[in-house]
Amino acid sequence: MDAQGRGRADDIDPADQWVLNPNTGEYELRLAPSAAQSSVPGPRGTGGRGRGTSGAAGAAGARRTTPARRPGAAAPGDDAPSPRRRTGAPAEAAAGRRGRRPVPKKAKGKKVLMWTGGSLAFVLIGASGAAYLYYEHLNNNITSVSDDGAGTGGFSKDRAINILLIGTDKRTGKGNEGYGDKNSAGHADTTLVLHVSKDRSNATVLSIPRDLITDIPDCPTTQEDGTEKVIPGKQRARFNESLGQEDRTPSCTMRTITELTGLKMDHFMVADFNAVKTLTSAVGGVDVCLAKDIKDKDSKLDLPKGEHTIEGEEALAFVRTRHSVGFGGDLSRIELQQQFLGSMVRKLKSNDTLTSPSKMIKLAEAATKALTVDDEISTIKKLADLGAELGKFDTKNLTFATVPVDDNPAEKVKATVVLKEPQAQQLFAMVRDDVSLTEVKQQKKKEKAAEAARLKGSKAPASEVRVRILNGGAVAGSAQETLSWLQVQEGVTKSENAGNAEQPLARTTLEYGPDEADQARRLAEIMGLSGAALKPGKSVTNSQGVPAMTLTLGKDFEGAGVPLTTPAKVPEDVQKATADKVECAK
Repeated sequence: MDAQGRGRADDIDPADQWVLNPNTGEYELRLAPSAAQSSVPGPRGTGGRGRGTSGAAGAAGARRTTPARRPGAAAPGDDAPSPRRRTGAPAEAAAGRRGRRPVPKKAKGKKVLMWTGGSLAFVLIGASGAAYLYYEHLNNNITSVSDDGAGTGGFSKDRAINILLIGTDKRTGKGNEGYGDKNSAGHADTTLVLHVSKDRSNATVLSIPRDLITDIPDCPTTQEDGTEKVIPGKQRARFNESLGQEDRTPSCTMRTITELTGLKMDHFMVADFNAVKTLTSAVGGVDVCLAKDIKDKDSKLDLPKGEHTIEGEEALAFVRTRHSVGFGGDLSRIELQQQFLGSMVRKLKSNDTLTSPSKMIKLAEAATKALTVDDEISTIKKLADLGAELGKFDTKNLTFATVPVDDNPAEKVKATVVLKEPQAQQLFAMVRDDVSLTEVKQQKKKEKAAEAARLKGSKAPASEVRVRILNGGAVAGSAQETLSWLQVQEGVTKSENAGNAEQPLARTTLEYGPDEADQARRLAEIMGLSGAALKPGKSVTNSQGVPAMTLTLGKDFEGAGVPLTTPAKVPEDVQKATADKVECAK
């Protein structure tokens, strides 16, 4: 509903509705009346808050729910008048301040709670009588649908939090009919899993490709009349069909995520095209960077190379662009969206946003109107409690990652993808075990430093290197070939062939005792071994009865004299980025 329909005059900035009360010296929220309307609408339905249902995000039948209260009831503990009255200073005093943006004060009894998660944000301003009316007003904005028992029943402060964020391709709303399929049921076009660690120090956002082939389970779904219908599952379907198709609701996408990743969701939030437009405008635009000119006829994005601040229609065009970036597919679009979300999180957490009453109020309005949430978080208070938890992690510890996938081998014309194994399961296991991708990156740096240190120091002469050679998965005859090469060409005469290893190894290793580090460094130099191949341990006794190192040739061994140094750059099996860094779309 627009501003006029909500009891406010047209073209009034929400920030200008804060006026000075000369009796208290504090700023209060005033909702100006319009003809034959109350300043804040009453509940849209009668009775207590129900569990609303919907076919898909924003679909017909989704209920906007609000707590029951008596007409004219005041906020608990306040001497607030009825919602149909205005409070505070005389009208002329308020008018005298109209048009100025007040400087926020540490007013007694007022507090601000800020929630930031992915691209979602809102503010709760509470305690005074006028603010209580605004609280009720925001409650009326919220649309909720049932989670149908697919979730945990609600987040808890003593464990990790998992939230399913869905962006649908539903074309409802002003100006959206021209985008693609105007009759779309609202599929899971963009799907993110936000995992916030138990200690709230870090968070991970997993992007699920919409064209991923997966199994959709049977979905018990609450209908509008309160009855339950089980929507049959589907084998080897596109992931995006978990919402909208055959009247599946967000709870079905929840179940599909759990089936896919092993993660059970606490909550879901659904946004349509309008959400992108209104949220970006509410924060005054999102900063993006382009490494090249982009003119995409499908998304209608037309921006030159460089840095830009985008909002509204232009922001929507940006997150929908795929043909003009990367390889021109959905995976390239996911990278673009991750860059956009990282920038939006930085904007939401910036002082420019947090200290601006105008932006904070616009955010509260935009977020509560734009999002459909599960009925476990269908009030401002519940959302604020969740927001307080989501706001604790630092953006530098927010990592975006895309589930590793390969082209579907069953297709001649590549249109869908399948999980890339074992990388996908490893990534899911890390998130289930509450392992931070940021911490893993830091740990890998420490491990690499330790490995590099093993190669530093004095080196024994080749003639003093004593080593037993085992074949642990290399081509038959590799141990003897290596022995001959070491003795004849490299001068490692105190070496011997010890046969086959008990267990095959994927990678070649050199184990040595504490007093053999100088020998290990020399052999590593000769064979091109990395620090990772060197394994400090214990020596063994060779055929001469003296201590020796053990060289086990793994499956990676390609022949005598072929270096085994690990590449300096780790293969990017998992595409990832952190929210604190600015990325330019390519």
